[in-house]
Amino acid sequence: MSEQGILDISTVILRPRLTDATRLPAVPMITAVTLAELSVGPLVAQTDAERAARQAHLQQAEADFDPLPFDAAAARTFGQVAADLRHAGRKTSARAYDALIAATAVARGLPLYTVNPDDFRGINKLELVEIPHPDELDADSATETTDR
Repeated sequence: MSEQGILDISTVILRPRLTDATRLPAVPMITAVTLAELSVGPLVAQTDAERAARQAHLQQAEADFDPLPFDAAAARTFGQVAADLRHAGRKTSARAYDALIAATAVARGLPLYTVNPDDFRGINKLELVEIPHPDELDADSATETTDR
């Protein structure tokens, strides 16, 4: 486990459900880009229940974190991240938020913690820490119980 690390949006949303807190950094951080991505959620929700849940995630993140800015160093690093994604055959525009978050992590020399590592594959110099998705852990537990 790293002392400091950046959580991507999936990890921020699932954080209350993660059962092994030792898999997260001692000092978890988010980026301003993550906060921007979270702020879109309530505005595009299809139902009142979904809107309320997304608003709760946004408000919790705002209360828990002081986001790291997307600064000049991150902007310069973004160019390399975008090039890495293109060389890997991936479209930068399809994962724009993820690419901006990854650029912030690389520029600051911080690992990025995610439950969706495939979103960040192909980005050189990014230290990626995969966090098990709680639903997959639940499925594994159910399989183990069934197999006995």
